[in-house]
Amino acid sequence: MFRWMLGGREAQSSAEKNPVLCIGEDQPKNCFTELQVLKGHFDIVRFLVQIDDFRCASAGDDGLVLVWNIETGERLQELRGHSQQITAITSFTCNNGLTSHTGLITASSDRRPDSSSYRCQWSVTLKKLCNIRETCLTFHIQLSEMCHRNQVLVGAMSSSDGLFASGSHAGELILWDAIDWNILAYEHILWEESHASAQAEIRLAAPKPSEMSIQHLSTNGKLILAAVGSGLYVYSVQTRTVVAYRKVAHDSNVLHTMLLSDSELMSCSEDGSVRMWEIQDLPLPAEPASPGFFGLWTFGRSNKQTGPPSKKIVDVPNSRTLELTGDLIGHSGAVQMFVSFKENGLVTCSTDHLLILWKNGERQSNLRSLALFQKLEENGGL
Repeated sequence: MFRWMLGGREAQSSAEKNPVLCIGEDQPKNCFTELQVLKGHFDIVRFLVQIDDFRCASAGDDGLVLVWNIETGERLQELRGHSQQITAITSFTCNNGLTSHTGLITASSDRRPDSSSYRCQWSVTLKKLCNIRETCLTFHIQLSEMCHRNQVLVGAMSSSDGLFASGSHAGELILWDAIDWNILAYEHILWEESHASAQAEIRLAAPKPSEMSIQHLSTNGKLILAAVGSGLYVYSVQTRTVVAYRKVAHDSNVLHTMLLSDSELMSCSEDGSVRMWEIQDLPLPAEPASPGFFGLWTFGRSNKQTGPPSKKIVDVPNSRTLELTGDLIGHSGAVQMFVSFKENGLVTCSTDHLLILWKNGERQSNLRSLALFQKLEENGGL
């Protein structure tokens, strides 16, 4: 739709490379000033799942599931059961009224002689419970009924009020009624170029499939955050309109997103970075300057527009901007995903086989000071 989303700059030619976002070292809104590297995997770490307020599990291509204490960074347990890479992991809680039990379910690409896939169910008490044979574990929806133009469905998530959102490789975002599967809203996320651009320029810069593909969807019930290529796109469930977006949020494809609040969000990318964003109001447009005396005269060719006007973000009512507020650089490979523990920290995983535990530096300093004073009181002072 737009070559530049936030205004204030002249449109580049399509052959030019978009500038790299840089926030510098001064990041007052970024509280994650301490990090701890967690080692234990020996291949790509693709998945993280939160178990409770202080524990998470990681899994990836080495077939291992590692359980971590995010307060101390301690590895609590190593779960072995798969012979090949793990392709999915989730947590679940069983409550019989007297006791509550939390566990993990993992799926893998390992195969049995009958060519049926298997999954392993684990107890967080660190006992392997059982192997459950999967003869059929599919969620099938006809693409023709979903009206995704026969493109592969890449992401789906539940939202508030019985709504369901889906995205496709064609950049289509559809909002559904999860009860009767009626289409409530349709949005085609496509970064269109100016109609006034020359045909030769358009041929030089045909959009790549990855640039328009929806890689990931997340929601907080009010907003839907879509990762589109290397950009971010925020959609309001209530108003069924776009509220903010940025075409180039990372240097490469965005792999995972999260809405931290109604105004704050986070994303990670193949470029190895984790970025924090804030939804802010666009600055008011400046009043045009008076042309003065010479504006009364016309010299040379006419100012008459020869082509249809370019569509700009400022023409979209109530549109807002995504302002970069933090850039977490620590991984040497693509960051696959992250899990937020709010004030207790943030955990990221990457193709570099590592996990990084990011912590609020000010909070950690206060906790260390408090622990020191308590120890001094126990020992009767210095």
